[in-house]
Amino acid sequence: MSTLEPERGTGTGTLVEPTPQVSHGDGDHERFAHYVQKDKIMASALDGTPVVALCGKVWVPGRDPKKYPVCPMCKEIYESMEVGGDQGKGGDK
Repeated sequence: MSTLEPERGTGTGTLVEPTPQVSHGDGDHERFAHYVQKDKIMASALDGTPVVALCGKVWVPGRDPKKYPVCPMCKEIYESMEVGGDQGKGGDK
C-alpha cells in the first residue's frame, strides 16, 4: 500500500484529477487549409464573421492557407460534389 493513499474508513482523502496535456506550440501540426465558399471568405475578411468549411469546422480565417495541408475531409467532400458547367450535356465528345 502506498503511503500517499488515505487509509480506508478515515473519511478524508484528496481527489487528484489528471492534468490535461497542454501544448506550448502554436498548434500548426493540427491545422489544415479548409474549403469555404469564396464569397464567405471575403465577407469574413471584411466584418470578421465566422465561416463554415465543407467539413463543418467553424472559425474566423486569419492565416495563410497555403502554409497548411488541405483538410482530408474537405477534400473528400469537394471531390464528391458534382462539377458544374457543360460536362455531360449533349455533344459527341
